[in-house]
Amino acid sequence: MQVQNAIPARSDLSLLDVAEGMREQLRAQSQANEQARRVDAKTIHALAQAGVFRMLVPEALGGHQVEPVEFVRVLEALGKGDAATGWCAMTGSTTGLLSAYMHDGGAELWTSQRDVVMAGVFAPMGRAQPVHGGYRVSGRWPFASGCENADVWMGGALVMTDAGPRLLDDGQPEVLSVFFDPADAIRHDTWHTVGLNGTGSHDIEVEDLFVPNERTASVFGRPPQPADPLYAFPLFGLLAAGIAAVGLGIGRAAIDDFLAELDAKRPRPGQRAPREQSHIQSAIATAEGELRAGRSLLMSTCVDLFAKAADTGQVTPTDRALLRVSATQAATATRRVVDALYELGGGSTIYERSRLSRHFRDVHTLSHHVMVQPASLQLAGSILTGAKTSARQL
Repeated sequence: MQVQNAIPARSDLSLLDVAEGMREQLRAQSQANEQARRVDAKTIHALAQAGVFRMLVPEALGGHQVEPVEFVRVLEALGKGDAATGWCAMTGSTTGLLSAYMHDGGAELWTSQRDVVMAGVFAPMGRAQPVHGGYRVSGRWPFASGCENADVWMGGALVMTDAGPRLLDDGQPEVLSVFFDPADAIRHDTWHTVGLNGTGSHDIEVEDLFVPNERTASVFGRPPQPADPLYAFPLFGLLAAGIAAVGLGIGRAAIDDFLAELDAKRPRPGQRAPREQSHIQSAIATAEGELRAGRSLLMSTCVDLFAKAADTGQVTPTDRALLRVSATQAATATRRVVDALYELGGGSTIYERSRLSRHFRDVHTLSHHVMVQPASLQLAGSILTGAKTSARQL
C-alpha cells in the first residue's frame, strides 16, 4: 500500500465544530450524493483531513481517541446535514477502531498518511486459511459503505484449518478483520436500494488473496491497546451507538424540514396557517419528545458506561446490554418520528423534491441494520433476564 505524507500535528479544531460547520454544505450535496450513489469525494477527503475517520484511533497512532459521547455527537451532526455522509463517517471511524486490535506492524496503515479512509464489513463472510506469514483469504462482503472513496478495504473472516474453524480459548470460532488494497479486490455494483443510496454500500470481494499477519485484527482474540476506557467499551456497542447517532441526525433534520415545508404551503381561504393548527402543534410536540427521549437515553448511557470503564477498566455484560437497548431505542424512536411527519405532510411528501421523502427512505434503511433492529433486543434481554448466553456480540 502506498505510503504518503506523515501525519501532521492534530488540529485544535473540535471534530464537532467541523461536523456542525459542514451542515449546510452537506444539505446542499445530499440530493447529488443520492443520485450518484456515493458521497462526493471532496467531502470525504475534507472529513479525513479533519480527523473524523480517526475519531476512535489511538492517539499514539495519530488518532483522536474520543469519548463515545463525542463520537455520537459528531455523527449526529453529520447526519443532520446528509445521512449518507454521516453513515460513511460512522462505518469508516468504527473500522478505524480496529487499529487498537492490530499487530504492531499494522500501525503503518494509520501512521503512513493522515487522510487514510477505510471501508469495512465486520461480518465474517470470508474465510482465512493460515499460511506462513499470514493468511490466504477469500470472501464476498455486502454493505461495504463508502468503498468507492476508501483507500483500504476490510472484511471479516473465519480462520479455517483442515479440521474446520480454529477455536479460541473460550471455544468460540476465531474471527479476523483482514485489511487489503482495493486494487487487489473486486467491487460489485449492488447498491440499488430504497434509502441511504449515497453510501455506495456495494459488495466487495477477494479470492485467494495473501494478507500478512500485520494486516489483520482480532477483536475477540487479542486485548486492545492502549489500555484506555475507550477500548474497554464494546466495539459492537459503539457501532450500534454510531448507527443510532446518524438516525438522530435524520430525525432532527426531519423536524426542521417539516417545519420549513409547512411555511411553503398556502392555507385555504378561512383556514389557519399550518403552524397554528392544533393537530400539527401536537404532532411536533410529540416528535420532539420522542427524539429527545431517545437521544437523552443514548447519550447518558454512553457517559455512564464510559465512566464505569474508566473506574474499573471493563464494561459488564449488563452494561453492554443496556447500551444496545439505548441504541435500538434511539433508532426506533427516530423512525417513529420520521414516519409521523411523513404521514402528516400529506401528498407533498411523496415527491422526490421533498426532503421528508429522503428522510423517510433513509431512516427505514438505517433501522434495518442488524445492530439496531428490534430483534437485536432479544440478545440484550437474555442478558438482562439472567439467561445463560454470551455477550460477545453486544
